[in-house]
Formats: sequence, structure tokens, C-alpha cells
Amino acid sequence: MSQSPIDLWNSLLAGVDAPAMCVRLSAAMRDSRLRFGDRIICPFLRPFFLDAADEARVRGVAEMLWTLGERVVRAAVADPQLLADLALSDEEIRLAQIDPGYETASTAARADAFILPDSLQFAEYNAESPAGAGYSQRLAELFDEDPVMAGFRERFDARFARPIEALLDALVASYHEWGGTASPPRMAIVDWREVPTFSEFEILRDAFTALGVPTVICDPRDLEFAAGSCVSAGTGPGLYAGGERIDLVYRRVLINDIVARGTECRALLDAYRSGTVCVANTLRCKIPHKKAFFAVLTGERYARLFSADERAMIAAHVPWTALVEERRVAVAGQPVDLIPHLRANRDQFVVKPNDEYGGTGVTLGWETSEADWDAALARALAERDRGWVAQRRIAIRRELFPVCESGGASASGSTPPPGRAKGSAERLAARDMLVDFAPYIFRGRLAGYLTRLSASGLANVTSGGGQVPAFVVQSRAGTRRQVGSEPPQLAPSS
Repeated sequence: MSQSPIDLWNSLLAGVDAPAMCVRLSAAMRDSRLRFGDRIICPFLRPFFLDAADEARVRGVAEMLWTLGERVVRAAVADPQLLADLALSDEEIRLAQIDPGYETASTAARADAFILPDSLQFAEYNAESPAGAGYSQRLAELFDEDPVMAGFRERFDARFARPIEALLDALVASYHEWGGTASPPRMAIVDWREVPTFSEFEILRDAFTALGVPTVICDPRDLEFAAGSCVSAGTGPGLYAGGERIDLVYRRVLINDIVARGTECRALLDAYRSGTVCVANTLRCKIPHKKAFFAVLTGERYARLFSADERAMIAAHVPWTALVEERRVAVAGQPVDLIPHLRANRDQFVVKPNDEYGGTGVTLGWETSEADWDAALARALAERDRGWVAQRRIAIRRELFPVCESGGASASGSTPPPGRAKGSAERLAARDMLVDFAPYIFRGRLAGYLTRLSASGLANVTSGGGQVPAFVVQSRAGTRRQVGSEPPQLAPSS
């Protein structure tokens, strides 16, 4: 009875045919469209475990972060200096100034973080169009149905979140806030057909439709905007896909792409500007999505926007961040020249672009030579218009996870050649993995988790990381147990 959830799971795993389990789960993931491009999303054979106290702690902090993001949006729309301090481009500012027809900027958000025994350390805030909710729920359902989980539940209660339903509820709530009256609204999930997350769109389309909201997947190039009447549909003004009017757009196409590929996104943008379709997230969500959002939270210039309790939460959970530029800043209440401070303390900082994905351009000071660190700072200073931030190194979590290798669910994403016998050439290894724990917040409420693992300092799918489901566990004896045994370590945020 002294076993932790991790120990119990590993002991159960030792009693089954793990190579066969690798093949079984890999096949189930492919059948369930749990793929990032051609690679299954989870080569691991254990979920991430947290307890009810962890969940309550995460809920309060993550929901407050969403609230602060929405507040900064409202302030920035009326404050050109705040927009400048967030380093939005001129075109992003023009898009943010379009009235979306309702106040909520980020219907769906995700706070990428590291959960520690006594805190939640945020790395960044994805306020624009976070992926993974569909993957996370379906992956949890696969593990929930596995025989190993049945054995685990003899000793521990285990439950998982259902973010798909919560996402749909949030999208429809934003539609009603916008003033929509269709019941149900016709929804379009909009992104490029070539993106590696297309399989998740299929998962969400099928789930939303089954839950009563007819949903289609549309490439921006396939949309049609009618200012007067739609020739193909013979109906009034609005946004159309395949001749059918769209009431609600679940926007997965990124604002960066809307700016860079404006002609191809013109129908979507014209419909948004005209107020004839509800779009979630709105184009104002870019304001808190910028990594400089954390500089607004942790700097002194905008402290007036936050209460004393909120400032205490920020100090406890948000790493100190600043735009990289030649200026004086306050560090722990003491004024310093930023650039010399960063040069002298590179082992305590990371430099990253203000608006990139997948770890692109991230420089970890503690893994970088002095010359390369100086070069990173010089580039950041030269590209001040683009915006780069320096962020204090944060504590992270690492745990050992069993991983499938050399077959259907390998850590590298390789797949077995056609005709390979079931279970052949499969083996299980234990790997020390960084655990990136990212709660979803939909319209201000905790809705689930994206849990990514990486052997390196950058935890993200695009750089080759994997994903596991998260389960909240509690001993059936009613005793609260520590669900992880590995102590936190200092490592990067990205």
C-alpha cells in the first residue's frame, strides 16, 4: 500500500507483454488519427499523474492568468504605448483594432508550464490558437481503456479531463456573446489543409457534429465572402464554404499567416471586418500571445493594472521577462542596465523571439558559449522591431517514462515496415524526460491539459517531443500521496 501511482503503474507494466502493448497502442493511435503529420503523438507507456490538490492549485493560477490576459487586451486596445511595449507589428495592430463584435479575445488558450511540488511555473502563454485538445482527450481515452489501467484502478481512482466538450461549449458561448442566434450555429474549423495537425481537425469535426453542432473543415482559400448576396448559394451577405453559410469560425489559421498570406485569407478577413461571422479566437488575441506579455506582467510600468494579490501570483508563477533593448530595468527591485546584466548572467536567462513556435530561435544561456550568447543578444538588439525577450530560467520537472523503441511507437516517430509481425523488434526503455504540463483555459475555466515530454530542454511537438495523457489520481484508501518522486531541476523554458 506504500506504492506511489508511478511505482504501481511500472509494476503492472512489468507483468504484461510491453512490446505487444506498444504495437497495440500504436495501431489504436493511427486508427484514432492521433498523429502529428505521419508520426503518432505518444511513444510512451505511462500517463502523467497528478493529484486533486495539484489540480486545484493549477486551476486557480491558470484561470487567473487568462483573466490577466483579457485585461491586458482591453487596456492595450486603447493604449498605443502598451501595444508598442508588446512589440506588435503595424499590421498586427491594425488587425487588433478591428472590432470583433464581442469582448472575449481568447476563447481558447493554453498556458505552457512546469508543475512543481509547491508551484506552477509558466514558460509562456498561447493565447491565439492552441492545438492538442482533441488529441489529449482521445489519447486519454485509449489509456483509460487499456487493461493496465484496469489493474491500476484497483488501488487508485483515476480520471481525465474532456476538453473537446469544453472547447465546443466555449466556442458556442463566444458565438452567443457575439450576438449569434442560430441554434445550432454552423461551424467551420479554418486552417491550411497541409498542416500536420489536420488529423486533430477531423477529430474535432466529428465530435462537434456528434454533439449537435454541424462542423466542416475549411482551408482559407476555399472560403467565399459575399458582401451582398452569395452567387453560389443564392443567399445574403456572409461567409460561405461549399455554398453553405458559416455562422462561427473556429480559427486555427495563425495571425502570422493571415498577415503573410493576406490574399488567400481575404474572404475570412473581410467577413470578420464586416461583422457577418463570429471568429474565435479574435484577432485581438495576439496581444497576450506575444511573449512580451510576461514583460508586462512582471515589469513595473504596468503594475497599476494588477491588484496586490495578482502581483503576488505573478511573482510566484511567472518568470521575470523583458524586451531585449538598451535600457534600465528593475531586477528584484534593483535598477540595472539590462544588456550588461544579461551578459554577466547568461546561465540564468533564455532569449527567445517575441512570436515564434516550436522553439524556433530560442537560445539557452546555460547551454551557450559566451560568444554565441553575445551574438544572440546582438541579433535581438538589431531586430528590435520584431521583438525579442529575455526570460529568467525557471525550475522544471523531470520524470522517468517507459518508451517504446525500434518499432511501431518509437520515440523517433518511425513506423514498422509493412509486414512486420506484431510485437517483433519492439522493446521498452526508460528515459528521463522533461515534463511540460500545459493547462487549457477556455473562456476563463480550466478545461484539461496538454502534457508533452522531451529529452532535451525544449518541450514541443514540432521539435520531436512526445505527448502523454494526464490523469488525476487518488488512493482508494483516501490517503493523499505524492504522485511523483523526482525533485524539480533547473532547466529551460521555451
